[in-house]
Parts: sequence; C-alpha cells; structure tokens
Amino acid sequence: MAYFQQQIFCKPKIPFIDQLQEGLKEGKSVIVIGSILPMAGRFHVNLQCGSHSDADIALHFNPRYEGGLAFVVLNNFQKSRWDKDECKSDFTLPQNQLFILQILVTKQTYKISVNGEHLMDYVHRIPFTLVDTISVDQMVNLDFIVYQDSAVVPYKTLINGGLQPDKKIVIYGLLNPDSKMVEFSLHRQNGKEFRYKCLFDENLVVLNTSENEWTEEEKTGNVFFKKGQLFKVTISCIKEQFTVCVNDQAHTFKHRIAKLEDIDVFEVYGDLQLFFVKT
Repeated sequence: MAYFQQQIFCKPKIPFIDQLQEGLKEGKSVIVIGSILPMAGRFHVNLQCGSHSDADIALHFNPRYEGGLAFVVLNNFQKSRWDKDECKSDFTLPQNQLFILQILVTKQTYKISVNGEHLMDYVHRIPFTLVDTISVDQMVNLDFIVYQDSAVVPYKTLINGGLQPDKKIVIYGLLNPDSKMVEFSLHRQNGKEFRYKCLFDENLVVLNTSENEWTEEEKTGNVFFKKGQLFKVTISCIKEQFTVCVNDQAHTFKHRIAKLEDIDVFEVYGDLQLFFVKT
C-alpha cells in the first residue's frame, strides 16, 4: 500500500473559493461533504480556471429543488457565456442530510457520483488541465472539501506528529451491501497497536491491541454500521482511552500502550467504498 496524499479544507464557509494544489490531475478526485439546507432552492460546485469573477468554469454542478422536484444541471462557462445545459432529472439528494459528492477526473470526462452511486459522466468542454480553482455557493453547509488521489482499500496514511492526546481521525465511507467486515487499525510502522474490527455476519465488534503480541480481545454485539449505507466514523484519542464513534454511537477501549505518540500510521481494511480520511 502506498501512503496517501490529499488537500483538505475543513468547515469551509459559504461562499467558498480556493485554489487546488497543482491544478486538476487525471485520476484524482474532488470530494465535497456536507448537507443541503432544509429550505434550499439550489446550490452549486464549480471547477474553474482562475478565481476572478469572470473566470471560465469547466464544470458547473448545480442541484435544484423546485416544486417538490429535485434535478441537477451541469454546464460550463467560457468566453463570458454559458454553454448548453445538461440535465439529470432522476436525482436524489435529500435536504438536511449528509451527502458526499465525488468528482473523479478522467482523460475524457468528469465521473460524478453522489453517496457512492454514479450519477453521470460529463464530457470535458474545457481541458481539465486548465482548472486550478474550486468554488461552492448558495444554500449548503460544508464539513469538508478534499482534493485527493482516489481512495483505495486497503488504505494507509501517515499521522503527522504521531497520535497525540485529543487527536481525532475522521473517516467517511459506504459499506458494500454484502460487506463481511470493516477494520480500522493504528500502529507504528513496525507493528499494529490498536484494532477496531466489525464482523457483520456474526454481529460482532472486536477491539484489541498489541505491542509484541495480541492481548485479550474485548468483544461486543453492538454493531453500529448498516450495510449499503453511508457512515461517518470518528476515532478519538484521550489520555485514558480510544473512543470509536460510528454514526454518533460509541465504543471505548482503555489504553494498553505506553507511548501513544509513537503511533504514526492509520489503515483501513474491508468491504467498503472509502471516500475520505482526515488524520
């Protein structure tokens, strides 16, 4: 597994605009995570060529809610005029609920998915190599905007500065409908230190730790994941324990490791789509 690189904007305020490091690259994804306001009429995400007010827009992704119907309009803007709209009517993105928008850059198209389901391909009308800025506006609350390599499971990333007290790791993903297990592990580069593993067919959560060898497992039947659904996991490290919060429900595990700051690697395994990890 290769270590993972990403650019993260945390809790960005609307209207939002900022540069994408080194511009768009083939094989990388823009991830937008947030919730649409309850009475929203529309919002938009733009991938654009520059940050000035009349910049060309290579992709305008514009969900709209009108007369009880939800649909999305895609377009581009160049030479001070809009091109022809492309519309998608069979579009489900509920207001006031978590959504994850993923825009994957390929050579010919933007592959757009919402909550893990492919929505449509948008053929490039402006070369993606000219895009260097993202903007988001109108009636939406944002948790994260991320620009990253496509997340592949098994997944590995470094924890900068090691695992310090009050450190939080946040994971967004989607369990496969036939998922058998998911596992999160924290360790030094020479061995695992903490493992949180869900076995869905057995309805079992297993927590454990090791330095030279595995210690006694702690087990519970309280599995907080649901197959085929989005999840948000927060792993918190405080002085006495780890807390693993899955969709606002938590398991705890008291520390059995002396030097938490030596833990500097985080990994994900299992049957899932992985969208974003913040360490």
